[in-house]
Amino acid sequence: MTRQLRPRTSRPSYAFMAGFDDIEDEAGSSTLAAEEEGSSGSDFALDEPQAANPEDLEDDDEDAEGDVVDEDVLEVETTVVSPTGASTPNYQLADNFAPSDIEVVPPPKVKGKGKAKAGSTIKSVGGPGTNLVRSSKRQMYVLPAPSVHHRHRAVPLFSRSGRVERFTVRPPLFGSAPVVLTNSFTQSPKVTDRVNKSWGYNVGSGPLWEMVEDRGWYKEAVTTGNDVDSEAKRRPRVWADLCVKNGWRVLSESDAAPYVPTDDTTTDEGNLKSPPPVHCYFGHITSQTLVEMNMLESHPMCWSPASSLFRSDRLFVSLAAKFLPESKAHIFNAGAPVWGLDWCPIHVEDRAARSYKQYLAVAPFPSRSHLPDIGTKVPRPAYACIQIWSLAPTRPIPANRAAAMKNNDPGIMKCEMIICVDAGPAHEIKWCPLASHDSISESKRPRKLGILAGTFEDGSLSIYSVPQPEDVRSPDHDPSKPVCISLPEPIIRIELEETSCWTFDWANSELVAIGTTNGIIAVYDLGPSLKSWTSPDSETITDILPTHYLTVHQSAIHALAWIQAPPCWPSGAPRVDGDPTVIASGGYDGMECMTDIREGHGSVMNRTRGKHISGTFFRRC
Repeated sequence: MTRQLRPRTSRPSYAFMAGFDDIEDEAGSSTLAAEEEGSSGSDFALDEPQAANPEDLEDDDEDAEGDVVDEDVLEVETTVVSPTGASTPNYQLADNFAPSDIEVVPPPKVKGKGKAKAGSTIKSVGGPGTNLVRSSKRQMYVLPAPSVHHRHRAVPLFSRSGRVERFTVRPPLFGSAPVVLTNSFTQSPKVTDRVNKSWGYNVGSGPLWEMVEDRGWYKEAVTTGNDVDSEAKRRPRVWADLCVKNGWRVLSESDAAPYVPTDDTTTDEGNLKSPPPVHCYFGHITSQTLVEMNMLESHPMCWSPASSLFRSDRLFVSLAAKFLPESKAHIFNAGAPVWGLDWCPIHVEDRAARSYKQYLAVAPFPSRSHLPDIGTKVPRPAYACIQIWSLAPTRPIPANRAAAMKNNDPGIMKCEMIICVDAGPAHEIKWCPLASHDSISESKRPRKLGILAGTFEDGSLSIYSVPQPEDVRSPDHDPSKPVCISLPEPIIRIELEETSCWTFDWANSELVAIGTTNGIIAVYDLGPSLKSWTSPDSETITDILPTHYLTVHQSAIHALAWIQAPPCWPSGAPRVDGDPTVIASGGYDGMECMTDIREGHGSVMNRTRGKHISGTFFRRC
């Protein structure tokens, strides 16, 4: 006697009770009626092969040529799905079913004969379970699919009511550029449309300086007085009472050696060697020169008198005729791959007193072969460094405005200071977007250069108060070499137990958004903590809770930027004293998302087969 298989019976459909409509009468569906006797009941069983019908083959050929289209629908037995999920024939309805609770869904039209699946669906719209709330989704797709005739054009996010500053000529590298107050390009829709078209037609190398206007917005902007549209009022100095944390100390070259980048090979004594030099070709393509660049060495692309301070005159003279004389670019070697760098903002009223010197923070890896492990926290202490480079003029700036505009001084780039930290190499570093330095006329020592934040390999977001390089350098220190200092503890350290901080962005001087390695965006309000940190002997602040904790991506977030636009009142007017609410992010899952922290979920703008490395919000147009 042969073995008889158990016939497959119908099962309740939990997806149908939750309100999902994508229920098909296929193998594997939970709303299947009982199958024929002798079926194995397996969801993975193959269908029985059917013999080819010559008439079907003829129909296929006719449909392919487009001559004959048969839209006849097969007559099939209708199935009713009751609120409990059971399937009954159409002549035997459930007792608790009413005709008004039944919605008949006709079967799809098919081409040819015998090509439709048996079973149209009648679904209940008023039965129990259909009013259950669906689970929230992580993302929502909001943009239509792109086409060859459609392009998403950038539009202004908010309209300025006052006047704005514009350049009259191209600004010089060192010195103040002449500006003029004009109307904003958002004063009327016609002007906005013409400006957008003008930017679209700009195909030159670089921006049209006469059209550039500062669209940056910060709630800290001073809104009183007649010159509210000046840069000094629009981007004021912040955290003037914040000082450098005690505990810093100057290190010798031997003590700082474990922190600076090294090679993977060791010497006979067992110490790691210095990184090998980098060989670069400089000059025009037809006449290039091979140059050897050691760690912490810089090269200007054109001739500069001060270059002889940092390399031999013979090497410099031989290269002077081979470089690009019209360029003001600089090339420097940090010693290892760099994942984080950012320019330090200097207040407009303090630039002339500093001789228009600019500072750049650079965060290199410990070696060329270093590979960060995403989501793995390295234990402290983990030695790494942050380099502070400066770009300064080589000669005094002329007092005459006309002469200053003709000044072609390319400046000189050099490493001023090396900050040794114990949190591991930085994945990303960013200064506070508003100037937070102490005035050059301050009497306290050391003066503060700015507030620098970074995500490090120990999984934390750490915020440091960086001292002025001139204030920590001893009088007998060699000016051609950087000064090395140790900053073992930050003023604020944010750590998450279940994930690591991977990327971040400042919204203003108080609000920070952090992208983590498990796809979560955490938003922190640092204002109360920074205001409470009033003494240089204060302990590191670690007990900060996020204001928002949103799951947006499916994997690590490596690109994150705030959309610098104020929220609006119910009337539509911008709330200039509020914080921005929209975050743009990109992750290793290939998705680009816009997240409004007031809604609690991300909106997918685009998806690509690759990871997103970086992102920024362009504040000038």
